[in-house]
Amino acid sequence: MNFRILRALALAATSLAWSFAQAGEITVSAAASLTHALRDLGPLFEAARPGARLRFNFGASGALLAQIAKGAPADVFVSADQESMDLAQARGLVRPAQRRDLLSNTLVVIVPAASSKAPRALGDLTDAGYARIAIGLPASVPVGRYTKAALEAARLWGAIEPKTIGASNVRQALDYVARAEVDAGFVYATDAVIMPDKVRVAFTVPTARPILYPVATLAGAPNPAEAAKFVDFLFTPPAQAVLAKHGFGRP
Repeated sequence: MNFRILRALALAATSLAWSFAQAGEITVSAAASLTHALRDLGPLFEAARPGARLRFNFGASGALLAQIAKGAPADVFVSADQESMDLAQARGLVRPAQRRDLLSNTLVVIVPAASSKAPRALGDLTDAGYARIAIGLPASVPVGRYTKAALEAARLWGAIEPKTIGASNVRQALDYVARAEVDAGFVYATDAVIMPDKVRVAFTVPTARPILYPVATLAGAPNPAEAAKFVDFLFTPPAQAVLAKHGFGRP
């Protein structure tokens, strides 16, 4: 057979194989607080759908939204707050008909495990003993927005803001406390349980609005069919059991 024909057939076969390999790939941009839970879920989904491959991109919801708005390839967006998803929907980045509330969480104050003191209420954080307090950056990190709103409702934001150490996502705030680089920090309850030997929960912070995680497929998803199947999978009993194991509640 002519060499050129053989080469053309080889290139066609390679292209076809690459196409099949990409067909099942799903990129999920998800809130940093979901890192452990979604990594546990990945093998379950891939086992249920042979050929499917999940890729995760974790970060602060605001930062992920900015990436998606700039054209970063992604199929599914899971935000830690409604505001980020509302913005995504307003900009036409997600499919509104496929948007659903997936999970709930709670806001807590944590301190280093070895700390000899722990606040009992938000007002205690105004004491001199709490000079450095980790919070997510309110402009881009949902846990920071929940924190600021709670402190404003308690009329304490003005007193506590000068003490705050900004974190680029909730896991960074957790790390600051775990390394005892700060005296206290605001994180989600699901994050606090990751490092029980390094941090302990001081108290739960009431929030005016429930902490809900919406999920949606993206309007520009490279693989919309598989993306929709992954979102459906998140609501199945096996997936919900894994999420509950990590401390997440139902909406």
